[in-house]
This record gives sequence, C-alpha cells and structure tokens, in this order.
Amino acid sequence: MALALFAVPAFSQNRVSLADGAVPVEYNPMIFGSFLEHFSTQIYGGIFDPGNPLSDEDGFRADVIEALREIKVPIVRWPGGCFASTYHWLGGVGPQRTPVFDKTWCVEDPNTFGTDEYIKWCRKVGCEPYICTNAGTGTPEEMSDWVEYCNLNGGKFGRMRAENGNSEPYNVKYWSVGNENYGNWELGAKTVGEWGPFVRESSKLMRAVTKDLVLLAAANFDPDWTLPLLETAGWMLDYVSIHSYWDALYDRNSPAPYMKCMMYTGGPEDYILKTIGIIKEAGCEDHIKIAYDEWNLRSWHHPGHGRLREGFDIEARRKSDLNFAYTMADAVFSACFYNACLRHADYVHMACISPLVNTRGPLYAYKDGILKRSTYHVMWMYVNLLEKNVLPLDVSSDKLTYEDDSVDVIDAILSADDSGKRLVLAITNKDPEHPTEVTLAKFLFEGRIPSRLNATVLNGNSPDDYNEVGAEDHIVPRDLQLKVTKDGRITLQPHSVTFVYLR
Repeated sequence: MALALFAVPAFSQNRVSLADGAVPVEYNPMIFGSFLEHFSTQIYGGIFDPGNPLSDEDGFRADVIEALREIKVPIVRWPGGCFASTYHWLGGVGPQRTPVFDKTWCVEDPNTFGTDEYIKWCRKVGCEPYICTNAGTGTPEEMSDWVEYCNLNGGKFGRMRAENGNSEPYNVKYWSVGNENYGNWELGAKTVGEWGPFVRESSKLMRAVTKDLVLLAAANFDPDWTLPLLETAGWMLDYVSIHSYWDALYDRNSPAPYMKCMMYTGGPEDYILKTIGIIKEAGCEDHIKIAYDEWNLRSWHHPGHGRLREGFDIEARRKSDLNFAYTMADAVFSACFYNACLRHADYVHMACISPLVNTRGPLYAYKDGILKRSTYHVMWMYVNLLEKNVLPLDVSSDKLTYEDDSVDVIDAILSADDSGKRLVLAITNKDPEHPTEVTLAKFLFEGRIPSRLNATVLNGNSPDDYNEVGAEDHIVPRDLQLKVTKDGRITLQPHSVTFVYLR
C-alpha cells in the first residue's frame, strides 16, 4: 500500500454526540434484505442443488438455509434483476417444465426453480417473498396473472396453483413493476414517456387482483426519470426501487484497492438524499418510501452485457466468486451503507444486498460447503446486535484522503431500545492502518463515564484480509472490552466495524 496516497491528521477531532432534540425512529428490518437472480450459480448450485448430500428433500441447500436464518434475512427479491425482463413465469410452474434460452444472460435456464420452489424456499428461510415482474418483454396482464397465481383461491391461475399441489394462497405482498427499465442494457427498456403510463396500468391490474399489495417500480436518483414516473403513477405506488454499485467490474474484474473503496462510502447517502428530494418534489412524501433493492460495493462481472453485437464471455462470470475480492473494504463499505439507510429510516424502508449467495454475495456456497465472507459478518452484527430504534447523532470526523478525494474517517449510528436505557453505537474506522480515537459525549453514558465498555469488533490482520475455504475465520466478529479515558475517549482498531454497548 502506497503510504503517500493517504494522510491521517496528527490530532483527532473525532467526536460523537446526540443531535439536539434527538427523537428515536424505529427502522424497518427489511433494510437488511437480499436479492437473488438466475445468474451464474446463485440459484442452481447455490441455494438449489438437488442431489447434493448437503441439500434437503426439496433440493434446497440446508447449510445455506441455516446460515441465512442466522442473519434473519427478512425479505428476498427474485427472479431478477435483468433476468426478470425476459422471464415468463408460466414456464416455471406445473409438473412439466421446459428449459428456455434466457436472452438476458444468453444461457439455458432449466426452469426447475420457479414460483412454487421460490415460495417454499422463502418459507424455509423465514423471509418475505418479493417478486420482480417482467416489465421488459412482459405485459401488465401477465403481471396480474402472476399475482392471481400467488394470491387467489379462485380464477384460472389461482386454480392452477391449487392443481399444482398448493391449495392455500401464497399471499405474496411485495411486487415490483420492472427492473432498471431506464437502462439501454435492459431488454425491453422503456423511454421516460412510456414508463409512467406502463407502471400506472400495470399497477391498476395488479391491485385489481389484490388491493393491498405493496407495489414498487423501477426508478433511480435522476429526476428526469423518477419525477415523471411519480407524477404519472405515484398514486398507485408504495416505493421507488433504486440500485447502485460503486466499484464497476462489469467488463474488467480488477477490484479497486481498499482506499479507493473508502472514497465510495459517502455515495449511498448522497443517492438517498437525491431520491428523497425527488419524492418531495413530486409531493409523494406522505406515502412513497425507498427500496434500495440492489446494492453492493462491487458490481457483478459479466463482460459484454448490453453489447449484443459482441456477445458474452460466459465463463468469466465465475470470476465474481473468487473469495480474495471480499476484504475488509467490502465490510466497512457495507457498514457505511447500512448506516446511511438507518440515518434516513423514515424514508428508506428496504434494501437488498446484491446478491445473497455466490457472485458478489455475503455467502459463498460450493459443492462441499459454505463460506461466510466479510460482508456476511457485517450483516450478522447489524441484524443481531442493534436495538430497534435509531437516534440522530452529531458526528465530527477527521478526513481520510486518497489521491484527489477525501471522506470522513468515522461513520456512526446510534440505536436504542424503546426505553432508551440500552444504547448500541455502530461505528467504523475507515483508516487502513492507524487506530482512531473518538470522544463520546458524556450524556451518551448513564451516570459517570466507565473505565471500560463491552464491544464487538470486526476487522482483519490487514485491510486486504479475506476469508477463504480452509481459512474461514480471518475476518469474524470478536467480543472485547474497550478502554475509556476519563474524558470519554475510546480507540477504534484500523479498518474496523465496531459495536459499542454504551448502556
């Protein structure tokens, strides 16, 4: 690591205190949701692997399910992603399944994992199903027929589900109209003028089947796209769906170094604030929330996507599964992403890491077992260690500088139980090599400042450390005690995510 590329102040200005008039906000646990797409080994060979000794009687990987229960995955978006824009759900139900050529990813999909399998898998994991419909090559009527299949007792498609062995409705609540239909890479992409009316009419048909659906639509943080959408169809929607990847590895699988990744950590909050501004400008702040339902530090590697005259390098997609890429950079970035969502918990009600298993996922499933990457452990900490409310903070931070950019060294959120008696501080130190001192305001403590505080810390032997098959515990959460000075200072380890139990 080139030390000349970054600088650390000699005297720390890092300080955390409660914001004036801080009022707790209960956050939606769906912020810790996930996403799966029919891409590479996410489904086949990932969560669904009939014949593998590690799979259950339905062909689902039992070890994967157990690991997902540990992080209490609240919701999983499926079947895509770009795959959704050419997916016709009728081919994936019933006893006779015909393999189809997936025009999105240019491979054959066996259609053996469809709606019924997805719902059954969600029930075993304990998560809400969230279906993304085909707004590319599909029709509004096809979408509403899918709702009928999932949610009705009667009707042609409700009866079809029963005939397929599932007499009780699935009652799928969350549905999205489309995926990234603004992008030229998306098959069946729409223009700005086409999109709002298409979403409006699709939503009307879907609500005609189930009136109390929670409906989302493909949006972004560009007002030229999202404002017309909300002006036309906002009255039918509950969420806008936005996506971001920061380390662009679509064509060249060369992950950015740790310090470059730290420069991306302010991005999620910037995009959230832009989207909130659009929602307010449209006058929809009373009912429209944000679903960041595809996000990750690093994009998937799929050379040639969207350049159909060139074709795909399909084998190259497996490079996304190389575990050395998932370091403490991914862990610290993910913690900052969650902090941004939690700071704006009044608007951000869902986020889905992309994906859940394999490719860039927090969990890597291979033939003989699973590996928990650094981001898995971040999810475990946020899901299991935070309290249910967030309290606004005032944070002063030193700057971490790299090349021509800089970010705050620390990023923090404070959670509290309903009584306010238990406080848990989630805080990152982005500095790759140096411990960082942080002063905690005295009124964060109950009574006098203690000499030690219990904490849970995630970091590695270096910022580039990672977990690998056979070396699974390089990055795992550790419980320890932090020394506290008389004036309330604690020291954070380098490249770390720390949960401090203040009360």
